[in-house]
Amino acid sequence: MSRKYPVRAVGLAAVAVVGLGLAACSSSGGGSGSASSSASAKSSSAAGGFTKNNLELIVGTKSDDFYITMECGAQAEAKKLGAKLTVNGPADFSVSEQAPILNSVAASKPDALMVAPTDAKALDPELNRIQTAGTKIIFVDTSSSDASLGESRISTDNVGGGKVAADNLGQQIGGKGTVAVINVNPGISTTDARIQGFNAEMKAKYPNVKVLGVQYDNDSAATAASQVASDIAAHPDLSGVFATNVLSAQGAATGVQHAGKTGKVKVATFDAEPQQITFLKSNTIQLAVAQDPYAEGQDAVQQALNAANGKTVTKAIGTPLTAITQANVNSASVQKYIYKSSC
Repeated sequence: MSRKYPVRAVGLAAVAVVGLGLAACSSSGGGSGSASSSASAKSSSAAGGFTKNNLELIVGTKSDDFYITMECGAQAEAKKLGAKLTVNGPADFSVSEQAPILNSVAASKPDALMVAPTDAKALDPELNRIQTAGTKIIFVDTSSSDASLGESRISTDNVGGGKVAADNLGQQIGGKGTVAVINVNPGISTTDARIQGFNAEMKAKYPNVKVLGVQYDNDSAATAASQVASDIAAHPDLSGVFATNVLSAQGAATGVQHAGKTGKVKVATFDAEPQQITFLKSNTIQLAVAQDPYAEGQDAVQQALNAANGKTVTKAIGTPLTAITQANVNSASVQKYIYKSSC
């Protein structure tokens, strides 16, 4: 069973560091244990101690600040450990754009591949070819539902993060009203898990809150804005919105603004890129559940090198979540969790 960190989420102003199990993934790869990034770092070899050090990182999309921050962590760790690192990724978070990149990896055969697949199943044929050819696979952020794929899975506790969002939003709306849910696309391990946690917590603790059916915005802020605006028009009692990623959050905030409902319709979001933080400071959104993509990038490099060189690999690694609110957004303790637009 995955090791858990204690939840420290008390009220709306608290910094919530949630449990680190890999409930976010459809499968944890059959591993027996998990470790934080600091624990993983202690087991990594000294710089220059790896004979197989040709690594590739394929992110979900090159333009997302979450993945940019992950790349920064990976580049820093690769430099520290003497690894050669190539980073690639699609312009959009899509299977059709990521599949050709994976096919190129199958041809180039790096020692290890760190990858955030854009679907939990659709890319399995490409990933199987890569693994069969001898490249070790490390899943970072998202993952495949096929437990036979990959040496390690590194992610936040997305189910737990969904629960934090539900508790925060449920308290803010007084435990009653109607809530909209905006997601990216079905079949993504992380965002599906956030919805799972959110819905379960709302049902268990806030029975007087009506949660509308999930709407998918295809990773488009404009679509999310339109969906939220329509929900506000169709449901006069709409009191809250849960948005599961960066662009969904931006769109939800814009939709609330355009409807003249800033501060009245509460918005709980996942991720913490700079625009979200601006919206939070202006009270357009009230919660940003921040991940630690920098640590995910570091851990991925460590595990990739270990796997490629026959060293011990940690099967499941959880990285922390932090609830950023207006009460703590300016505190030094949460600044590290705000994503970067460049290294």
